[in-house]
Amino acid sequence: MSQAYTFRPLNVGRIVLWSLFALVLFVAPKLFTSSLAMTMLIQMGIGIVVCLSYNMLLGQGGMLSFGHAVYSGLGSFAAIHTLNKVGAGEWAIPVSLVPIVGGLGGLLVAALLGAVSTKKSGNTFAMITLGVGELVWSMSLMLPEFFGGEAGISSNRVVGEPFLGITFGPQIEVYYLIAIYCFVCTVLMYAFTQTPLGRMLNAVRDNPERVEFIGYDTQRVRYIAFMIAGFFAGIAGGLYTINFEIVTGEVVNAHRSGAYLLFTFLGGALFFFGPIIGAVLMVLATVLLSELTKAWLLYLGLVFLLMVMYAPGGISSLLMMNLRVAAFGLLRKLWTSYLALGGTVLVIVTAVSVIVEMIYHIKLNEALGPEMSFAGVTLNTQGLDAWVGSAMLLITGVGCFEVARRQFVKQWGQIQGEIEAEILRRDGL
Repeated sequence: MSQAYTFRPLNVGRIVLWSLFALVLFVAPKLFTSSLAMTMLIQMGIGIVVCLSYNMLLGQGGMLSFGHAVYSGLGSFAAIHTLNKVGAGEWAIPVSLVPIVGGLGGLLVAALLGAVSTKKSGNTFAMITLGVGELVWSMSLMLPEFFGGEAGISSNRVVGEPFLGITFGPQIEVYYLIAIYCFVCTVLMYAFTQTPLGRMLNAVRDNPERVEFIGYDTQRVRYIAFMIAGFFAGIAGGLYTINFEIVTGEVVNAHRSGAYLLFTFLGGALFFFGPIIGAVLMVLATVLLSELTKAWLLYLGLVFLLMVMYAPGGISSLLMMNLRVAAFGLLRKLWTSYLALGGTVLVIVTAVSVIVEMIYHIKLNEALGPEMSFAGVTLNTQGLDAWVGSAMLLITGVGCFEVARRQFVKQWGQIQGEIEAEILRRDGL
């Protein structure tokens, strides 16, 4: 009797999305040609890889880690030592494969430290990763032979024989190398989510007791995922090395681990593309926002606080909820509410920014005099009118926002009821 084989139909939507992602990576440097734009695009590519690797722990495995920079950072050190060996003629490794060396370094460290970290879960796991991160950061100052001390270790990426004329000297060549790694790593990490191991990792996150009941070792599942995340984090570290050509102890400190956590959360840990949004925001905040104002960390903290209060699922969850409404043709009913919310938020942001910038001017720029410029407007920090005006603007904005928010919540509830009724009607058919 002949055996018949059946195959799943091609997922056209998925093919289109991945093709668009590859197209964006390819044409981005042709659209944004300035040196600053190229720098930001390169850092976004690196950030996408490391944030996706972190989300393999947080979003897919429910493992809150405070030390993920350890694996990307040690991957960077492994890569820069490799570059120096290649430059000295001791090793014959192409520069394009140096990120793989960083990945193997991250994998090795994750295999060693993960054997201890993943024995526990929840808050205990988080505290262990925090302790491990602080331990490695302190070692970066104690072992200058490997970490280079406070000055770090520098190298040159233009080493070895050029391949097809590619030397990785020009910035555009570095970008396309990082873009290729970004695309391939993103595909591989998405493919992991579709494997039985990826599904079991989700089950360990949601209900570890049931997973143990059916015979699986939850610690082993977490450990394997931890090593895979360390591998991709190490690749990101290797890409960082090729781009900057210098690595210091800063790459393993808690600030960098905190940045991965914060921006992965802001992008949305519940959806695969959430960390991609978070990585883009991370570069925009650290490169652009930090240049615009000295209070950028304060603004970032306020945004994080508001996201926790009103949108704990991150930006990706907001997008998906609105796409669901749009799929049922009901998004048009919300445009007035969105305009009201957007207008009141703009008023609040303006008022808060004026108050914050005036306080920072008094504390940090007192020698420049009481006058300061904000959005082209000259303000006197010693005058009462600027403080009273901004306070009144803030109070008005908060009041209007609360009115608009309540109206939006009411409309949103009605629309969700209509969607549920439509789903029931379709199921009846």
